[in-house]
Amino acid sequence: MNQLPADFDAAVWKLLKKIPEGKVTTYKQLAIALGKPNAFRAVGNACNRNPDAPFVPCHRVVKSTGELGGYAKGLKKKIALLKREGVKIKNNKVLNFMERLFEFR
Repeated sequence: MNQLPADFDAAVWKLLKKIPEGKVTTYKQLAIALGKPNAFRAVGNACNRNPDAPFVPCHRVVKSTGELGGYAKGLKKKIALLKREGVKIKNNKVLNFMERLFEFR
Protein backbone atom coordinates (compact mmCIF):
# COMPACT_ATOMS: atom_id res chain seq x y z
CA MET A 1 0.00 0.00 0.00
CA ASN A 2 1.33 3.45 -0.89
CA GLN A 3 1.88 5.82 1.99
CA LEU A 4 0.42 9.30 1.57
CA PRO A 5 2.59 12.24 2.61
CA ALA A 6 1.98 13.67 6.08
CA ASP A 7 0.80 16.96 4.56
CA PHE A 8 -1.81 15.30 2.29
CA ASP A 9 -4.73 16.81 4.21
CA ALA A 10 -3.22 20.31 3.96
CA ALA A 11 -2.73 19.84 0.21
CA VAL A 12 -6.40 18.85 -0.15
CA TRP A 13 -7.54 21.86 1.89
CA LYS A 14 -5.40 24.18 -0.23
CA LEU A 15 -7.08 22.89 -3.41
CA LEU A 16 -10.54 23.21 -1.86
CA LYS A 17 -9.99 26.96 -1.62
CA LYS A 18 -9.68 27.10 -5.42
CA ILE A 19 -13.20 25.79 -6.07
CA PRO A 20 -15.30 28.83 -7.01
CA GLU A 21 -18.58 29.56 -5.28
CA GLY A 22 -21.45 27.99 -7.21
CA LYS A 23 -19.25 25.19 -8.58
CA VAL A 24 -18.55 21.67 -7.37
CA THR A 25 -15.76 19.22 -7.95
CA THR A 26 -15.35 15.54 -7.22
CA TYR A 27 -13.24 13.52 -4.83
CA LYS A 28 -11.65 11.96 -7.93
CA GLN A 29 -10.85 15.36 -9.51
CA LEU A 30 -9.11 16.42 -6.31
CA ALA A 31 -7.13 13.16 -6.19
CA ILE A 32 -6.03 13.63 -9.81
CA ALA A 33 -5.03 17.24 -9.14
CA LEU A 34 -2.86 15.99 -6.27
CA GLY A 35 -1.15 13.46 -8.53
CA LYS A 36 -2.75 10.55 -6.65
CA PRO A 37 -5.63 9.49 -8.93
CA ASN A 38 -6.59 6.51 -6.77
CA ALA A 39 -6.62 8.45 -3.50
CA PHE A 40 -10.22 9.64 -3.78
CA ARG A 41 -11.18 7.98 -0.47
CA ALA A 42 -8.23 9.67 1.22
CA VAL A 43 -9.49 12.96 -0.22
CA GLY A 44 -12.88 12.27 1.35
CA ASN A 45 -11.23 11.57 4.68
CA ALA A 46 -9.23 14.81 4.43
CA CYS A 47 -12.45 16.70 3.70
CA ASN A 48 -14.04 15.10 6.76
CA ARG A 49 -11.12 16.32 8.91
CA ASN A 50 -11.28 19.88 7.52
CA PRO A 51 -11.12 22.11 10.61
CA ASP A 52 -12.16 25.27 8.75
CA ALA A 53 -15.38 24.22 7.03
CA PRO A 54 -17.25 25.94 5.45
CA PHE A 55 -14.54 28.60 4.95
CA VAL A 56 -12.43 25.91 3.33
CA PRO A 57 -15.32 24.70 1.16
CA CYS A 58 -15.35 20.92 1.38
CA HIS A 59 -19.13 21.16 0.91
CA ARG A 60 -18.36 21.76 -2.79
CA VAL A 61 -16.99 18.21 -3.21
CA VAL A 62 -19.38 15.56 -4.53
CA LYS A 63 -19.24 12.08 -6.02
CA SER A 64 -18.34 11.61 -9.70
CA THR A 65 -22.01 10.84 -10.39
CA GLY A 66 -23.10 14.24 -9.08
CA GLU A 67 -24.50 12.67 -5.91
CA LEU A 68 -23.73 14.69 -2.81
CA GLY A 69 -21.73 12.19 -0.79
CA GLY A 70 -21.11 12.95 2.85
CA TYR A 71 -20.41 16.03 4.91
CA ALA A 72 -19.03 16.13 8.46
CA LYS A 73 -21.66 18.69 9.52
CA GLY A 74 -24.50 16.69 8.02
CA LEU A 75 -26.11 16.41 4.60
CA LYS A 76 -28.78 19.03 5.35
CA LYS A 77 -26.03 21.59 6.05
CA LYS A 78 -24.20 20.64 2.81
CA ILE A 79 -27.39 21.09 0.81
CA ALA A 80 -28.11 24.46 2.47
CA LEU A 81 -24.59 25.72 1.73
CA LEU A 82 -24.71 24.61 -1.91
CA LYS A 83 -28.19 26.07 -2.44
CA ARG A 84 -27.05 29.38 -0.97
CA GLU A 85 -24.35 29.40 -3.66
CA GLY A 86 -26.91 28.77 -6.41
CA VAL A 87 -26.32 25.05 -6.85
CA LYS A 88 -29.61 23.26 -7.44
CA ILE A 89 -30.09 19.89 -5.78
CA LYS A 90 -32.71 17.24 -6.50
CA ASN A 91 -32.85 13.81 -4.86
CA ASN A 92 -29.43 14.46 -3.26
CA LYS A 93 -27.84 15.06 -6.65
CA VAL A 94 -26.47 18.23 -8.28
CA LEU A 95 -28.68 19.31 -11.18
CA ASN A 96 -26.81 20.22 -14.38
CA PHE A 97 -23.79 18.55 -12.81
CA MET A 98 -21.46 18.91 -15.81
CA GLU A 99 -22.20 22.65 -16.02
CA ARG A 100 -21.39 23.05 -12.32
CA LEU A 101 -18.26 20.87 -12.40
CA PHE A 102 -14.98 22.62 -11.64
CA GLU A 103 -11.93 20.83 -13.01
CA PHE A 104 -8.45 21.72 -11.85
CA ARG A 105 -6.09 22.76 -14.64
